[in-house]
Amino acid sequence: MSGVRCTTLPNGLRVVTDPMEAVETASVGVWVGVGTRNERPEVNGVAHLVEHMVFKGTARRNAFDISAEIENVGGHLNAYTTREHTAYYAKMLKEDAPLALDIIADMLQHSAIDDDELGRERAVVLQEIGQAEDTPDDIVFDHFQSCAYPGQAIGRPVLGQPEIVAELPRDALIEYLHGHYAGPRLVLAASGKVDHDEIVALAEANFTNLPTLRDITPEPARYEGGDFREDRELEQLHIVLGFDGIGVHDPDYYAHSVMSTLLGGGMSSRLFQEVREKRGLVYSIHTFSAAYDDSGLFGIYAGTGPERAGELIPVVCDEVCRLAEDATDEQVHRAKAQLKAGLLMSLESTMSRCEQLGQQFLIFGRHLTVEEVVGRIAEVDAAAVRSAARKLRRSRPTVTVMGPLDGVEDYDRIAARLA
Repeated sequence: MSGVRCTTLPNGLRVVTDPMEAVETASVGVWVGVGTRNERPEVNGVAHLVEHMVFKGTARRNAFDISAEIENVGGHLNAYTTREHTAYYAKMLKEDAPLALDIIADMLQHSAIDDDELGRERAVVLQEIGQAEDTPDDIVFDHFQSCAYPGQAIGRPVLGQPEIVAELPRDALIEYLHGHYAGPRLVLAASGKVDHDEIVALAEANFTNLPTLRDITPEPARYEGGDFREDRELEQLHIVLGFDGIGVHDPDYYAHSVMSTLLGGGMSSRLFQEVREKRGLVYSIHTFSAAYDDSGLFGIYAGTGPERAGELIPVVCDEVCRLAEDATDEQVHRAKAQLKAGLLMSLESTMSRCEQLGQQFLIFGRHLTVEEVVGRIAEVDAAAVRSAARKLRRSRPTVTVMGPLDGVEDYDRIAARLA
């Protein structure tokens, strides 16, 4: 039986807990239902910069105090920004959960956004952007995203564009923080050695200054697909081939998850076996699925020597086409076992359970039990996987390539192979 409980405070903040009696630690965090997708184009990067700046001081704590107070008790505090969510979380010994919640609540409600600190943190984020630009197997995914969703908020980079980040004023950060971090968009999740009533009491005491809810419905996502290529002097050619995927609410979500695992989710996957083990064309190849509220992407990443591109791309296209015709019961069974094992293993981590709670309540407004998810995975059969693979090929592909481009087929040729 699930021990998950949820209480909604008068300010709209949802407090959810998942106790684990056999541990002596706890993980707590606040998941916010906004991210890069909620930015105006002229402030691209503000969500990520806000995430950085709340660590730089409040009315009660300076930047050193925030890090020192949690580390003085052996805890860990961190955050991340995605296209639809932002998260602030901590892991610590069970008795230090009140301290962690106090720090996170202080950061999110009373951040100073000091001008001097902002100047320094802008420089830090610009370094982060520069590092990503120098890492082709990282930045290629940003180009893939913008090519799939051109001119849209969901296609813009999470880190922001350097020329915009360099000029973001303090007022833009304050407007974003106060305009987006309202109670109904926040989920406070806790897992580990925690008591629900105690966490609720702490939330009531600490989250007393959240802003009023405003309407910030993001623009609908419109997948378009296309071609992006950047000629660079690199040892490796970095390729991302992708398609219009599905959103998190789509009834075929679990069939897509099984399909992704089967095609490129491990050493036994079809792509790994055919492309690396049998042909030696790559060191790294894998699939990924990004499911958003109203859209999604399915992609394949491969890194290869430039001289092998002429052989690699046709083989990958052929495997995608074949999957729609000959995915077997044995392959589907193995992929489902991988997904089930990964889910059950994640339940041993307080942080994983905490994150699952936060994300599930943001996305679905409720907790998805292990039995429910395992049951949905179990329902997927080979016919569902083949059907999901056929649907992929109906969309215009997105092709993103970085590195020496000689020998890479043109877009129309690649698209024809997938038709």
